[in-house]
Amino acid sequence: MKDLIRKWNEISLVKRILVGLIIGITLALTIPEAAAPVSILGNLFVGALKAVAPILVFFLVMGAIAGHKGGKQTNMKSILVLYLVGTFLASVVAVIASFMFPVSITLAAGAEAVSSPGGISEVLLSLLMNIVDNPVKALMNANYIGILAWAILLGFALKSAGQTTKSFISDLSEGISKVVKWVISLAPFGILGLVFDSIATSGLDALLGYGKLLVLLVGSMLAVALIINPLIVYIKIRKNPYPLVLRCLRESGITAFFTRSSAANIPVNMNLCEKLGLDKNTYSISIPLGATINMAGAAITIAVLTLSAVHTLGIPVDFPTAIILSVLAAVAACGASGVAGGSLLLIPLACSLFGIPNDIAMQVVGVGFIIGVLQDSCETALNSSTDVLFTAAAEYAEWRKQGKAFKMLHP
Repeated sequence: MKDLIRKWNEISLVKRILVGLIIGITLALTIPEAAAPVSILGNLFVGALKAVAPILVFFLVMGAIAGHKGGKQTNMKSILVLYLVGTFLASVVAVIASFMFPVSITLAAGAEAVSSPGGISEVLLSLLMNIVDNPVKALMNANYIGILAWAILLGFALKSAGQTTKSFISDLSEGISKVVKWVISLAPFGILGLVFDSIATSGLDALLGYGKLLVLLVGSMLAVALIINPLIVYIKIRKNPYPLVLRCLRESGITAFFTRSSAANIPVNMNLCEKLGLDKNTYSISIPLGATINMAGAAITIAVLTLSAVHTLGIPVDFPTAIILSVLAAVAACGASGVAGGSLLLIPLACSLFGIPNDIAMQVVGVGFIIGVLQDSCETALNSSTDVLFTAAAEYAEWRKQGKAFKMLHP
């Protein structure tokens, strides 16, 4: 049995999820009467995610802020601005695309009973009340806005704490991340149950809806990679950005697509920065930092899946609320976990903006895992390749000011 488990774990998560997806579809088409026992797998998986996600967000954000070391004199300001602007514009693109091509998804019975907020004033009042919620209550009720607010406050308060305290928080954060990895390693079985339940109860139309959602997600990411990011780079360096954009996608994006981990792609990005002739003192900091906070793909995922739930539930969204969602998706994306599917765990944070209960938000997370084989690969490819792109753009802009040629822009 140990050998069997070891061999199973040696198979990549992508392949295991594909196996679960295929088995779930096959069982749903052949023995739909077995929906009750098989769907338990999906319920257990979603339940485990619901249990671990709030505490994960709390300790990841708090630990990152508390452990930040200031005072280093590096030319990082323009790179940070590019990271933040790129992530925000990606969420704006996702929101616009979701309004242009609204997609609804299949949720469990009773989901339609959600009462929608009355307008921007009600949304803002709810947002403020969630921010000042009791931290213990916020964790118990999965109030992600309250969790994020308290994590930020405690993170800044603990910046002056002793190294032992910071190490403890860091170790605890890593431990929780490991638990999340264990839960996500069970995704093939959870997805088997979720797909089986969706098709057995709603037919293949549910799967077709997921296909439309996937097209919307990947299309938004392609728009950012091939239109928005090149525009940002052109404004920065005043030269044709596409040779650099395509080189980053080819040498960084393709590798990240298959590893599905921005952290695992850091050595590839560092090597590419060296090929581009960039300053090691800069990219040795910006690349690891970008793997943590430069999350355009995650912002797209959070915004698109949140608005798919909003469209499904018939909740009206006005322009100011859409702007707030864009900001919230960008901020949430910066705190996305480094594990596969980490951005999906932050969807409830954005859903809470519209008063969508955690139970329904976690159903949306389950849908995200169903399409996650391709979605997460594309998301990581966009995130990781953009780390090099913006690092190079910031440095090339400095070279342009100094009158230096940067032939490395053209491979």
